[in-house]
Amino acid sequence: MQRDETEDGVTRELLEAGIPKQDIVLAFHPEDVRPYTGYAIA
Repeated sequence: MQRDETEDGVTRELLEAGIPKQDIVLAFHPEDVRPYTGYAIA
């Protein structure tokens, strides 16, 4: 996910749809921070 400027959040919707955190990359976080987010790193 490059950016999420929606009110409810696309990330939350993905999680509610059953997509595991380890399959979601929060690309708006720098690579050195991603290991600490609980989501996929790349």
